[in-house]
Amino acid sequence: MFRTRFTSRLPVTVAVTGLALAASACGGGSSGTGTDSAAAPSASAAQLNANADLSKQKLTVTVWPGYTPEELPAKAKEELKIQDIQIKLHDTNEIAITKLTTGGEDFDVAFVSGQYAQALNEQGLLEPIHAELIPNLSNLYPEATQLSYDKGNKYSVPYTWGTTGICYRSDLVKAVPKSWNDLLKPPSWAQKKVTMMTTERWLALPALKALGYSVNTDKDDEIAKAKELLMAAKPQLLGFDDTTFGDKLKSGEAIMVEAWDGWCPTTEKNIEFVVPQEGSDLWVDTMVIMKSSKNKEAAHALINYILSPEIHGWAAENINYKVPNKAAMDKVKVAEGSLLGIKPAELLQGESIRDLGEASQKYTRLSTEIKAAQ
Repeated sequence: MFRTRFTSRLPVTVAVTGLALAASACGGGSSGTGTDSAAAPSASAAQLNANADLSKQKLTVTVWPGYTPEELPAKAKEELKIQDIQIKLHDTNEIAITKLTTGGEDFDVAFVSGQYAQALNEQGLLEPIHAELIPNLSNLYPEATQLSYDKGNKYSVPYTWGTTGICYRSDLVKAVPKSWNDLLKPPSWAQKKVTMMTTERWLALPALKALGYSVNTDKDDEIAKAKELLMAAKPQLLGFDDTTFGDKLKSGEAIMVEAWDGWCPTTEKNIEFVVPQEGSDLWVDTMVIMKSSKNKEAAHALINYILSPEIHGWAAENINYKVPNKAAMDKVKVAEGSLLGIKPAELLQGESIRDLGEASQKYTRLSTEIKAAQ
């Protein structure tokens, strides 16, 4: 079962009660790191007990639908002897942030995208990750510790990762796409047979990269130039599509589409994927522990359990997303043509999407204006 990435990858723009996202958020390239001061161990963190009785602790977890095995709570309870594990669902990052910050319900563990984890951490809402309580962190690829929004996994643990590129019909294109401009300025034989995405940061990504800009830019002049390029491209598109572009490729209605790698059906005949020469992004979905949790030892134990090869490998096998877990990926059978074979070093060449605080609203306006344009 796939979660709908369209609804789960919205940018951090809403003014959620208790979360001032503008604080210390920054733009720029992928070399920055999260806020170290917010990630420093707290007084409560120092009290964690590696020998805590987990049978006296219970967990509430919020996650996207279909993103973890249905049997995870029952298996983890039996394996870890945790008193109870409740799974609550969120369709979007925004819904997750609202649930985590409005105080209506206590959560222990949350699955959110990397830039949202960054925003939560910068507000002091996340418990630092205690590596001594998660020995299965050693299963992660070394590259998974170098994510720009949280180098060293100080406050988040990566769960899935991937990139964005051009998914295309090799039997229908007259030339293999190599540049984002193949979507933005399609040749005559591809006009009205190309789709792009409208999820805000991913709508802007092709234009920003084609212009040589950072995907995290907050500069008005650069965003304005990206807007010009996107406005000029719109009349040549079949349309904007964040969810069914794979089906359009299969039917031949579209021949080139902007796509997340996990959603490009490359195991189908004549469907290929390429990361354009100007580069792309690195998106990551993470697991975090709330500082307000009263069950932090159990929360760490659950994340450690998820990082076991058998459990973490489920995501690759069932939702076709790569997991940053070498021990898990070594056990996954990669079908011929599957993008699960993309190497971590290749992914790390992408630019991590970061929270831009109030500047994210510039991308909201950009998306609204592009979609409204005739």
